[in-house]
Amino acid sequence: MLSTTDDTICAIASPPQGALRGIVRISGSETIAIIQKISADKLPALGARSIRLPIEVVLPVAPDRNPLTLRADTLLWPNAASYTGQPAAELHVSGCPPLLDALTERVCQAGARPARPGEFTLRAFLSGRLDLTQAEAVLGVIDADNEQSLRLALRQLAGGLSIPLAELRDQLLQLLAHLEAGLDFVEEDIEFISQTGLTAALTEISQTLRKTKRQVADRTLSAERPLIVLRGAANAGKSSLLNCLAGQQAAIVANLPGTTRDAVEVKANFGQRQVVLTDTAGFESASSPLQHAMQQMAADLDQRATLRLLCWDGRQPPPCVDDADRKRTICVRTKCDLANTPDGYNVDTWLPTSSVTGQGIQQLRSTIAGKLDQLLDQGAGGVAGTISRCRVSLDQAIDSIDVAIQIAENGFAQELVAAEMRVAVHAVGEVTGEVYTDDILDRIFSRFCIGK
Repeated sequence: MLSTTDDTICAIASPPQGALRGIVRISGSETIAIIQKISADKLPALGARSIRLPIEVVLPVAPDRNPLTLRADTLLWPNAASYTGQPAAELHVSGCPPLLDALTERVCQAGARPARPGEFTLRAFLSGRLDLTQAEAVLGVIDADNEQSLRLALRQLAGGLSIPLAELRDQLLQLLAHLEAGLDFVEEDIEFISQTGLTAALTEISQTLRKTKRQVADRTLSAERPLIVLRGAANAGKSSLLNCLAGQQAAIVANLPGTTRDAVEVKANFGQRQVVLTDTAGFESASSPLQHAMQQMAADLDQRATLRLLCWDGRQPPPCVDDADRKRTICVRTKCDLANTPDGYNVDTWLPTSSVTGQGIQQLRSTIAGKLDQLLDQGAGGVAGTISRCRVSLDQAIDSIDVAIQIAENGFAQELVAAEMRVAVHAVGEVTGEVYTDDILDRIFSRFCIGK
């Protein structure tokens, strides 16, 4: 099983490319004995405190070659103060991949086995050094490809999600204890909690759960790379604007309407965020199956988009903007280098730009960055894996608490209230890892790379 912690594991913990320094990590009860075995010299007496010392390791080589001795700067954690909560060590050597492979082989010869993906972080979880949301945040830190993603993962690693959920679970357990105490003394004239107090407490818990669920929904937007879709009439300058914002020729530009048929995607940076810009087919009536498919794809992308740039050729009458979409829409007037706006139109809400002269492009970039900051709450943080996993558990907890409130308000047996509360406690515990199965752990930690 993935959750076994009885044996000692090792793996290369540094990136696979060559580097100035590489790391081989060891964790398990035999760690100190293995370090003593692979060291060419006798180690000094090791106490209970963490220590750093250099050792010489004789590496395995071909039989017809002289032994190779490697100097390793070794960090030792002899007790549960390590990352994994077990005796652990890190051997820091040259980052040459063949040397790291040979050192790992030598450690395995001395009694360790190769670690599986995520096994070091799994042991940190099983030993109580991390809860499940923090363990998933480790993966978020590893996978972060921009500053925003890294900041969100670090916030979750620091307990930004698990601490409030743990407090909520404690409130549920305390309330359940009072309720069950009253059931134990039902024949006595003792009231541990009144029906009014029980209903009020459950209502407050339900509101907190719903608030947490809303925050989780915000984290979904923050954890994913935002999608920005360019929309507008055919030949409105969308492709030219996409190329200008992306700083590369990602889309074909031509004077003929309908040049863009399939969606064109390109990554770009706005402020500290990396986004996906998508050019779509222009608005037009669908007179063929192909045109219908083009329009359907564009509409689907529009629905999924975090932000839309509605493009208008400044020589034409401006389109209408749906009030429901104004919050996530930036109105862009294009081709301002070619002609003035037709008389009689209010263009105050349209940002003037030219992909030829560069007019308004920097202002548009700043507007996009500011709009994204408004739409994607900077205070929300999380990792996509945690978000998708805890949504179901939070829904179950909310449903159970709502049923418990209805039972309490209708004056039915408190045993039924207690039963629903136990379900809610179990559901919240699934998020932070107080409640788990080996299948859950396998799904989570198998996504890690080896050595983490």
